[in-house]
Amino acid sequence: MSFQYAGGWQARDQRHSSSKDVIAGNAKKLHDASFSPFRDRPEHAGSINMISSHHDRLPRQGLLLLAVLSLFWGANWPVMKMVLAEMPPLYFRSICTLFGGLGMLLLMRASGVSIKVPAGQWRRVLLLGAFNLTVWNAAIGFGVLLLPSGRAALLGYTMPLWSTLLSVRFLGERLTVRAVVSLLLGLAGIVVLTGGGAEGMLQAPLGVACMIIAAWGWAIGVVLFKRLPVAMPVSSLTGWMMLTGSVPLLLLAIPLETSRLTMPGFWPCFGVLYNIFASFMFGQWAWNRIVQMVPVSVSSLSSLVIPLIGVLLGVVFLNEDLGWREVTASLLILSGVGAVSLKR
Repeated sequence: MSFQYAGGWQARDQRHSSSKDVIAGNAKKLHDASFSPFRDRPEHAGSINMISSHHDRLPRQGLLLLAVLSLFWGANWPVMKMVLAEMPPLYFRSICTLFGGLGMLLLMRASGVSIKVPAGQWRRVLLLGAFNLTVWNAAIGFGVLLLPSGRAALLGYTMPLWSTLLSVRFLGERLTVRAVVSLLLGLAGIVVLTGGGAEGMLQAPLGVACMIIAAWGWAIGVVLFKRLPVAMPVSSLTGWMMLTGSVPLLLLAIPLETSRLTMPGFWPCFGVLYNIFASFMFGQWAWNRIVQMVPVSVSSLSSLVIPLIGVLLGVVFLNEDLGWREVTASLLILSGVGAVSLKR
């Protein structure tokens, strides 16, 4: 009897210990899950620290977004040149980012989409806004002012080289042969286009430096967007990125440019509105969606078609040069984008 009694207590202790282990294990799982920014989204269940790409190349929806984005952002380079003729660069970019962010958040709120930033993730939002919006917009504002719009666009879109290298180092992305070939084709196109204006760019080293800083800022921002996900709708996140990114620009603009601020004419005002609605509200949202869909190398390389459109539209609207370089670069860049974006 005593043996059975002791055994009963022993068995009960074992069952109790086993139950405690199960409870502790479940509690640990719940605790770990609470740190996952995408815990309520099944497609991100396996990625706590980074956004996992859904596709190796852009799906049909992504290609459509890229086509419209390329047109809007490509057209914006000559538009910016026109606006900057009558408006200081920091005020121009801060107004666009500020009202673009406010417009996006108000639109999401009116649509019933949550705009609340999850607790503990404001630091991520601020970092994303700083690199994707503040650094890029401050640098290109001065770069476009000092360089021809097309050439400035080309230097800014060296970004795929830097972002691809950073994604291998910090995101653990695999650099495939296809991505390397696409990168070489795209950058060859950039080099061909840059060659025609190299002398002019060397006469404006500050403009060149601004565009290289812009390219690096954007590259870091793209990698951070994948590395530091925020558990909220991408449209709302985009709004907050623009809003927070506009604050440093405005704080710089007030002491540095207020004395030069005048009322611009009709076309520069139209350019500001174009930037707010087309370039920022739609463009930033579309770009963030593309970055979510595919690896950094694919999204970055796909963006190379944008400066090509910028150069061609600069030829049409600003009487910038068109020659064999533009044609050759078009073929190289489109080949690179097609190689990384289209199915075999």
